[in-house]
Amino acid sequence: MPKLVTAAQFADPDAAYRALADARRNLSDAAAAELDARLVLILANHIGDLDVVREAIVLAKASRDGR
Repeated sequence: MPKLVTAAQFADPDAAYRALADARRNLSDAAAAELDARLVLILANHIGDLDVVREAIVLAKASRDGR
């Protein structure tokens, strides 16, 4: 049974997107990748449910592959 919530949860999704984009602004590709990796680990820890994290990984991979 899926547990991952994929519906928008932000009152202002555009502001959330801007915050993420602004965090990467003026970073090198390597520094942006490091920031992304740290952010993913912090948020995965916040979620605290390995099944949900695994579900998100599958969804992210499918999105990358255009599925």
